[in-house]
Formats: sequence, structure tokens, C-alpha cells
Amino acid sequence: MKHLQNALRPAGTVFGLLVLWWGLARFSGIPAFLLPGPGAVARVLVTQSGFLFQNMLVTLVEIGLGLGFGTLFGALLALVMVFSRGLQRWLLPLLLLSQAVPVFALAPLLVLWLGFGLASKVLLTVLVIFFPVTAAFYDGLRRTEPGWLDLAQTMGASRLSMLLHVRLMAALPAFGAGLRIAASIAPIGAILGEWAGASEGLGYIMLNANARMQTDVMFAALVLLAVLTVLLWVAVDMLLKKLLHWAPDH
Repeated sequence: MKHLQNALRPAGTVFGLLVLWWGLARFSGIPAFLLPGPGAVARVLVTQSGFLFQNMLVTLVEIGLGLGFGTLFGALLALVMVFSRGLQRWLLPLLLLSQAVPVFALAPLLVLWLGFGLASKVLLTVLVIFFPVTAAFYDGLRRTEPGWLDLAQTMGASRLSMLLHVRLMAALPAFGAGLRIAASIAPIGAILGEWAGASEGLGYIMLNANARMQTDVMFAALVLLAVLTVLLWVAVDMLLKKLLHWAPDH
């Protein structure tokens, strides 16, 4: 019964949004070329399914690689800052400075330097997600229960052993929270890169459709992107629940 309720709640939300969308398109007087109805978008999803699915796979690869590399880089950076106070004093300001420049301002430069291919999109995705992963994991590592560290030290554990076996395990729930955030915002980097310059992908479709006033095609790509983002978040959430089953909040 509980699983049924958990499934019905998001289904009800989606249904309500579809009804609201249909009502706005049908009765608001907004022209169809500005706000196509769900039916028009559904027709595009069916008639151009092959083309849309092929480009969705391109965007999915960009997101997946960016999420993987960004998570790895963020986790390593957090570990380095905790393990070495000297490096922490240098890296922490650089970490904060990296967020001072908007990613969308870097997108044209990265596309210019790395080209229209995969590399620029993956790097943009890494830049979008590594900060929440690093910040969450670093905070979790710093906030380890002092009593656990005292006990490990009393038992003769080295600094490296305490980091790997005490602080790391205690920080995994915080790391999971950062990873969930990263999964929800990872598509931003890929889409920004495709908007700045690409020859395929959902962002490329949206940009071209917008220029040609094919609003139904643009909405279809947007729907697929939303579905992709939700599925990615659900997959990460389910994986974390399996791996962190011992943590009460996971």
C-alpha cells in the first residue's frame, strides 16, 4: 500500500501539470506557436521519436561522463583538503572562486577551445556539479563525531586509517546528498554546452527549433530532458539507498 501511494503521488502531480498545461493552451488565448498543447507535443514525440531518441542518447552520454568525472574530481578534492591543511588553505579559496564565474559565461570559451564535440560538454557538466559534491563531502568529513576519532586514536589508528575507516564512512551520507544534487543539475552543463555550439543533442534541437519557430519540437525536446533528469535522479537515489542502507536518512 505504501509503495502504491508513493507511485500515485508523482503520477498525480504529472497529471495535474498536464491538465494545467492543456487548460492554458486551450483557453488562455495564447497562440499555438507560443504555447503548443500537450497533444501537439505528443505527436512530435511519436512522429520524430527516432530523431529525438538519437539526440537524447548524445545528451545522456555527455551528462553521464560529466557526472562521473565531476563526482570523482569533487570527492578527491574534498579528501585532499581534509587530509592536508596546507593544501586546504590554497584549494578552498580556488574552490569558492570557481563559483564566482557563471558557467554560462564559460560555455562559449570552452566550445571555442575544445570544439563542438564531446569534451566541451563533459567539462561544462563537471564544472556545474563538482562544487556541490566537494562541498557536501568536505563538510561531512569535517563534521565526523569527535568521540569516534578519539576512540580510533586511543586504539592507535594512524591519521590515514582514521580518514579511511572513520571519517570517510561517517561522511558518506553527506556525500550522497551532494551526489543527489549533482544528478539533478548535471543536465544544465550539457545543455549549456550544446547551446554554445553543437551539431547534435537535445540542446541543439531546442536551439534550432526555437530559431525556426517550431515550438512543438522545442517542447518535445524539453519534455525528454525533464524525463531524463528525473530518471537520472531516481537511479542515483536508488543506488545510494542500496549502498547506504545502514544510514537512517537514506
